[in-house]
Amino acid sequence: MEKTIIDERNGWEYELNGDFYYPTGRVMRNGVLTPETVNNEPEKEMPVGVWGQRHLHFIRQHKKSWYLDLYTSGKLNAYLADINATAEDFFFRVVKEMSAQEGVTEALKEKDQMAWVQRKNNIRERATEIVNQELIFM
Repeated sequence: MEKTIIDERNGWEYELNGDFYYPTGRVMRNGVLTPETVNNEPEKEMPVGVWGQRHLHFIRQHKKSWYLDLYTSGKLNAYLADINATAEDFFFRVVKEMSAQEGVTEALKEKDQMAWVQRKNNIRERATEIVNQELIFM
């Protein structure tokens, strides 16, 4: 078996390590091997919040081929940052709508703080479950 091979379809170089070939990160461009990432652009590091981390854990465990595709294409971080932003916006919108629907207002907060905290925590937990079901664990 050859120590290194180049995939003709995508131009990637692979190196034999044990029984498997692993990508070296070098790509054949115009007959020359150059170290670069896909599309010649390094992935921008964007912050991934709690929603993005939950989704990352889920796709690592349950959607491995999708995870590997995102990881090897260099789009994982951008994808997780997008999921995080979408989930945050959705969460706050759901909390605001449920609070208005159930009458959890500043007037209640002034009147009975403990009841306001209880109801607000209940709304936040239900909103978390909705976001998890609709966006994170799908």
